Amino acid sequence: MKIGFIGFGNMAQALARGLVRGGAVEADAIGACARDRAKLQRNTEPFGFRAFDASAEVAAFADVVIVAVKPYQVEAVITPIREALKTKIVVSVAAGVTFDDYERILAPGTAHLSTCPNTPVAVCEGIVALERRHSLSAEQLKAIEELFAHVGLVLAVDTPLLGMAGTICGCSPAFVAMFIEALSDAAVKHGIPRADAYRMVSQMIVGTGKLQLETGQHPGAMKDAVCSPGGTTIVGVGELEQRGFRGAVIAAIDAIDAKINGK
Repeated sequence: MKIGFIGFGNMAQALARGLVRGGAVEADAIGACARDRAKLQRNTEPFGFRAFDASAEVAAFADVVIVAVKPYQVEAVITPIREALKTKIVVSVAAGVTFDDYERILAPGTAHLSTCPNTPVAVCEGIVALERRHSLSAEQLKAIEELFAHVGLVLAVDTPLLGMAGTICGCSPAFVAMFIEALSDAAVKHGIPRADAYRMVSQMIVGTGKLQLETGQHPGAMKDAVCSPGGTTIVGVGELEQRGFRGAVIAAIDAIDAKINGK
C-alpha cells in the first residue's frame, strides 16, 4: 500500500513517521507534496519519503491519499484532482471537514473517510478518531483501520462528536506537556536533575495511561489506590482540588469548543 500526503505539516509528518516506525509501510511507500518545496525536501529526504511537486503526482502515486492541508484549503486543493481521486481511498486529517463536505467536493462514488489523529502517532502511541459516517467499503475500512492500528488506538465516533474527539485527543498533548513541565520543575526544585525529572515524569504518565487501558479501571479508583488514609498523596490531591485542578482542565476544553463553534 502506498500512502500519499497532500500537505506535509506537523500532523502529516507525525503520521508518516509513525507508519514507518510501526511497520505499516516502508519509507519509500510514502510520498508528499506541499507548497514550500524546500521545506518539503527537508522533511522528507532524511526519512526516505518521496517529495512530489504537485498533488496530481501524489494522486497518481498513492493508493491512500491523506488530505492534510488547512481546512479552508481543502476544496481548492482537491477540486483540480477530483477525477484522479475516484479510484483512491481519500482520508482527511483536516479538522472540521467531515463527510458531507467531502461528498460535495469529491466526485460521486469516491471512497472517503474523515479522521482526527494526534501527534503521538509519531511514536505509535497516538489516537486516530474515525468519523463513523464514510463511503468506504467494508474491505477498505478494514484496511484503513489496520493501517492506523500501527500508530495507536483507533476508534469510531459519530459526526457530531468528531470535533470534540479531535479537541480531546489533538489539543490535550499540550496540556499533558505542561503537566510534565510543571511536575519536572517541582522535581528540580527539590534536587532532582532536570533530565532525570523529565524522563521519570514522562514514564509515569505513559505507565499510568497503559495501566488504565489494560485494566479498564475507573480513574477515581486508580487515584484512590495511591491515596493511603492520612498519607502523603491525599495531601497533594487536596491541594490540587483546592486550586481548581479538574475544573481548570474542563474549562480549557470548554474554551476551545467555544472558539471552534464561535460561541
